[in-house]
Amino acid sequence: VVMWFVMMIAMMLPSAAPMILLFAAVDRKRTPRGSSFGATSLFALSYLIVWAAFSIAATWAQWGLEKAALLSPEMGIGSTALTGVLLLLAGVYQLIPLKQACLHQCRSPLDFLTRYWRGGAFGVLEMGLRHGLFCLGCCWALMLLLFVGGVMNLWWIGALTIFVLLEKLAPLGAQGGRLSGVLLIAIGLWNLVRSHG
Repeated sequence: VVMWFVMMIAMMLPSAAPMILLFAAVDRKRTPRGSSFGATSLFALSYLIVWAAFSIAATWAQWGLEKAALLSPEMGIGSTALTGVLLLLAGVYQLIPLKQACLHQCRSPLDFLTRYWRGGAFGVLEMGLRHGLFCLGCCWALMLLLFVGGVMNLWWIGALTIFVLLEKLAPLGAQGGRLSGVLLIAIGLWNLVRSHG
């Protein structure tokens, strides 16, 4: 669980940085004393709580795959058919409206803060959790691809991190995400055909 959580922090915080920094700037203007360190820390912490929950679920999935003897030493899936299924799942998810709605919230920090701003500690906690859930809704299927390339494969981890950053921050990131969905579906189908060939 700790390994997964540290990995999620390293992979997801960079793409959440614009939201956290904007939250800090807005809160600083709204706070009479001019300091928002506590509120910003609570916002970031509540965001990370969501990814901690995902880490627990990912650990459970890893244990299940290990028990079924489906993981390689690098903790990648050894089954071509299961690899194909995961790639298909991630590819289809890239194209559905729920993914696009969550991605929109991640790509539009000002829109998110305008829509969901809440005052006080509980309000900040709610905003952080909500943003974390949007982020999870955007990226959970991509994070499952860690099992495809290997959970311990640093190149794969780096590639997924860069992809998430580009999808959330680059001007054409949403379109690139949809294109990646088509590519993932094609590779997933190819793996499934190979597994039955």
